[in-house]
Amino acid sequence: MTGDAKGGQASLIALDWGTSALRAYLMDCDGVVLDARSSNCGIQNLPQPGEAGFEKAFSDIRACWPDGLPVIAGGMVGSAQGWKEAPYILCPADFTQLADASVRVATGAGEDVVIAPGMICRPDHGQPDVMRGEEIQIAGALAQNPRLGVNAEFLLPGTHSKWVRVSRGRVVDFTTYMTGELFSVLARHSILGRLMSETPAERNATAAAFVEGVAASAAEPDRLQHLLFGVRTRGLTGDLAGNVLSEYLSGLLIGNEMAAGLGRRTDPDAPLILIGEQALCDRYQKALRVLGGPPAEYIDDASPSGLYLVARKVGLLKAASLSG
Repeated sequence: MTGDAKGGQASLIALDWGTSALRAYLMDCDGVVLDARSSNCGIQNLPQPGEAGFEKAFSDIRACWPDGLPVIAGGMVGSAQGWKEAPYILCPADFTQLADASVRVATGAGEDVVIAPGMICRPDHGQPDVMRGEEIQIAGALAQNPRLGVNAEFLLPGTHSKWVRVSRGRVVDFTTYMTGELFSVLARHSILGRLMSETPAERNATAAAFVEGVAASAAEPDRLQHLLFGVRTRGLTGDLAGNVLSEYLSGLLIGNEMAAGLGRRTDPDAPLILIGEQALCDRYQKALRVLGGPPAEYIDDASPSGLYLVARKVGLLKAASLSG
């Protein structure tokens, strides 16, 4: 657990509670983060099973913070496997609906935790899509940059990358790509990982392997399965060293996602916004340059701003709402 306390009047506890990690923010009535903490107690790694595990994880991460503060939470904590399910809201949807559809769960200590819902997209043709947590980040990004609410596309790389279209302050639709999870499964649990080496490689070599993978996959997006087997054959033949094979695999998967995502854009003039962990977003920026895609603006983790926005709309910060 980490923390960085600052001065200020604490008014809200905000929780970004995902599958593998829990992040907590102590905020003042204006949305300024006074203290930030993190732990590995995501919903799949609780200190004990069931509701008691959520209680313990929350109690641990908010230890020594003031009692009696309102609590807002978002992410997988509101899933069917979470503390309490907050059913998805249907897109197109605006961010006010995140507050309207929130649910509440009381802790054993008598604290009231408000959990924001996720979003579901049901296109006329094709499969449904869902997200939890990314909508909070986008809400925060729009709160910080209102101009983006007019018309923009957000790309949130990760285990399940999201491409999200926003128009007139509403999420219009979105598409998920399992890029991060596929990389993990293929590298760790398939034959493709057998020849991979963790021996450090020169930066130029890793960069070249990544770029080669991006270009190959984007050039032949319909042959991804064949190209993936090339991670093995190119290692066997010595075309690629074992310590750059993971970079080539990453390039293949990101390049395929990028080709699909860019190909689905309905407005090529809409700004493309990257949100997420900087090193991963840098990788996507590099792939965009390789493919001659549009420049993408980068926004750091906007979850605190999004959670604060929902908390205000729910009415958890009445004093802040009256003064704002």
